[in-house]
Amino acid sequence: MEAGVDEAGRGCFAGPVFAAAVILPPHFRHPLLNDSKQVSAEYREILREHILSTALAWSVALASEAEIDRINILNASHLAMHRAIAGLHLLPEHLLIDGNRFRKYDPIPHTCIIEGDAKYSAIAAASILAKTFRDDYMRSLDADYPQYGWKQNKGYGTPYHREMILEHGSCIYHRQSFNLTGNTQQSLF
Repeated sequence: MEAGVDEAGRGCFAGPVFAAAVILPPHFRHPLLNDSKQVSAEYREILREHILSTALAWSVALASEAEIDRINILNASHLAMHRAIAGLHLLPEHLLIDGNRFRKYDPIPHTCIIEGDAKYSAIAAASILAKTFRDDYMRSLDADYPQYGWKQNKGYGTPYHREMILEHGSCIYHRQSFNLTGNTQQSLF
């Protein structure tokens, strides 16, 4: 029994990094299922409902902005993934991790797969859940911080978001360890 694991929001300027772990039934298929970045917002919602209703187990977890600032985004992504795995009500025998790095989750063996969210259904399903749960979270924060445009940009460093940080300053949901007004983050690792 394998669990697919992926994260969402690693490159954002604001909000937590989310991760999901999903165990799908054998021979699971859905014609729309793909890496969340390759699926429209409308189809992601359709897929989310299908995954939640048919997965053998699923879990979504996060690592906060403060944790990201304290331990860096890579370690925070792994922390969120570990929390998502720990939240599964079934113990997987193997973990399929999207990407090329992962901090071992004892005692479960894992395999890292670059672009795994486009190759393995369980990782794609985790990608969909992490992305949709994070997007919902950022939309909820937009109610209190509408100046940053989080309904639209979900916390990513768009030109508008950077302009609003310059104009209004950062808030408690911004990642202070990132270069919030420049073109790139200070460090992803």
